[in-house]
Amino acid sequence: MMTSPSPPATCANLVLGDERAARRIADLLAESFDADSAAVAVFETAPGRWDLSVYFTQPPDEDAVRGVIALAAGEASAAAVRFSAVAEQDWIRTSLEGLPPVTAGRFVVHGAHDRARVAPNQLGIEIEAALAFGTGHHGTTLGCLVLLDRHLRAHRPFRVLDLGAGTGVLAMAAARTLRRKVLASDIDRRATLTARDNARLNGVGPLVECVCAPGFTAPALRARAPFDLVLANILALPLQRLAAPMARHLAPNAVVILSGLLPAHANGVIAAYRAQGLSLMRRIERDGWTSLMMRRGTPARSQPHAS
Repeated sequence: MMTSPSPPATCANLVLGDERAARRIADLLAESFDADSAAVAVFETAPGRWDLSVYFTQPPDEDAVRGVIALAAGEASAAAVRFSAVAEQDWIRTSLEGLPPVTAGRFVVHGAHDRARVAPNQLGIEIEAALAFGTGHHGTTLGCLVLLDRHLRAHRPFRVLDLGAGTGVLAMAAARTLRRKVLASDIDRRATLTARDNARLNGVGPLVECVCAPGFTAPALRARAPFDLVLANILALPLQRLAAPMARHLAPNAVVILSGLLPAHANGVIAAYRAQGLSLMRRIERDGWTSLMMRRGTPARSQPHAS
């Protein structure tokens, strides 16, 4: 297990009346600051009132924080941010205490404090508070879980890869459903260790093999190919660059689930994978982010637009 991080020096707080704007700001802030130095939390504290907080381990560049918020929601929101010192505490646990469990099909992503709220017919995936990022509250992870649940209700892929695994949520979901080994890779060694710890926490340590590797260069990936299912929750440009190498490591009729895409970027990713012989099966949006399910070859029943 990882130990609790050092206490923060500063909290940036913003209150908004628009859920979509609050989540858009939270997503952009989470992408703009290193996960080891900042944690972002957004809660509905009253009907129509959204409280956005960013906890920093060191005093941040306030102008930079306001600049990110201005990009997401305008200068008025940026000017409304308030910075304050935060007393010593387990700050990531505090930031997660108000997060409800996230349900995506049969999967429920939750913290330890909500363990008892997972129903017997659901598959719970617990994320330790000290390993807070990638909890399923982000629309990209949620979209992937929804598509994964739909796919696994009808298919049992044998070779599964979670590429860019982060906290390992997708790998754990696949391993818990299939009860077979899943390969999880990430370019960040700390993320690899996080995914390994989370897999052990969820009782699937022996089923989730975690490796640190960029793309498909690692011997472990080459040895396990061709893959029947690839999960890749990254970003649009890396996904486009990975289209050709990924296609070379896919089995016939393999399925890929792709996310980390703003709606405006989705068509470019679809085109890149179509050029490698994959067809679009489903496209869904969650919290302003697009997730795609594509299949190598032409699927018998294509459903490119889904809610």
